[in-house]
Amino acid sequence: MPSDRRRILGSALAALAAPSIVRAQAESAHVVVVGGGFGGGSAARYLRQLAPRVQVTLVEPAQRFYTCPFSNLYLAGLRSWESIGHSFDGLRKAGVRVVHERAEDVDADQRTLTLSSGQVLRWDRLVLSPGIDLRWNAIEGYDEAAAHSAPHAWKAGPQTLLLRKQMEAMRDGGTFVMTIPDNPFRCPPGPYERAAMVAHYFKRHKPRSKILLLDAKQNFSKKALFMQGWKALYGDMIEWQGIAQDGQVVRVDAKALEVETVFGARHRADVLNVIPPQKAGFIADRAGVTDASGWVPVKGENFESAKVAHIHVVGDASFAGPMPKSGFAANNQGKLVAAAIAADLLGHPRPTAMYANTCYSLVGPDYGISVAGIYHSRDGRLVDIPHSVGISPLDADDAFRAAEARYGASWYAAISKDIWDR
Repeated sequence: MPSDRRRILGSALAALAAPSIVRAQAESAHVVVVGGGFGGGSAARYLRQLAPRVQVTLVEPAQRFYTCPFSNLYLAGLRSWESIGHSFDGLRKAGVRVVHERAEDVDADQRTLTLSSGQVLRWDRLVLSPGIDLRWNAIEGYDEAAAHSAPHAWKAGPQTLLLRKQMEAMRDGGTFVMTIPDNPFRCPPGPYERAAMVAHYFKRHKPRSKILLLDAKQNFSKKALFMQGWKALYGDMIEWQGIAQDGQVVRVDAKALEVETVFGARHRADVLNVIPPQKAGFIADRAGVTDASGWVPVKGENFESAKVAHIHVVGDASFAGPMPKSGFAANNQGKLVAAAIAADLLGHPRPTAMYANTCYSLVGPDYGISVAGIYHSRDGRLVDIPHSVGISPLDADDAFRAAEARYGASWYAAISKDIWDR
């Protein structure tokens, strides 16, 4: 009996002490987030909001973050460069420690992250949102040096500025050639919006010019909507060739601004925009969370790596089933991961894993289109919720298209404020 009393009393005392132990663990916990974009910035901000006693460090080499969303509008002349740039002062005000260095290595066993300066950060949870790296030489002849002549502009920054400069210098009547990879890649509608925005610029400044899209696939996001919009606004300026029309590029000669397709057709450009195949950002590979695809398989319920415990991967680097690689998706994922980590550290039940995505695309200044979907976790995998996918209707009137263009602009302003600008 005395031993039973001691056991019962010990259990009771342990139960009473549990909340204080959890609080102490939360107060000493350190969450490191790599990448200050849509996914990482969201995770860092919402961790501070949901678990204000947890130390959060954001590692991001850029002093100012320029977004891929709306960078196409910069090419069109509809946005200034600085309008898509964001500082990290808002995250600092929220209590996030921001370190402007490159993440170089991860030791998952010791739970450390090594930075470019040699500094080592210890972490209890690691959130990776490193975006993409490009698969250099996946297309013969297209390496990092070739991008100085034939920019990809698929990471917002110097490449975007270079592509705009080349467009400005191009002769009226020239040909803009864009090569588009097979899925998966960052922002599935992005190349087709870019084609429209380049066409908008040419229509105003170089109206005799042509745009040729060489695509490694036959179908793409919002295909019918884009084609209808291209025709309505730009006539025959944009020509698209899918894989069935010999649109898959296998070789690039950046110096000659020439590409070659599978069946030997050659196309010469005045401006050559090569969007190559992609993979998860470098640090994901160093963390051991990528698989043979080059992307990161994750658990649908909390975006924890399917390979390494306590490492969560959000945004473009993750392979999230039907959920596309978009800024909206990354923001949603970052918030869910923040809530899941906060719940674990505070001893609360984990949130139900529900996600949403909307992709707005601009075809012209007053011509917007969109697609949206809702997703949830089932048996550890992300799946669509039946009948949740919505897409803009074909043959909508001008007022409808103009409203969607406004919604897209409002989305960008709202999500920028949500992550960086408050």
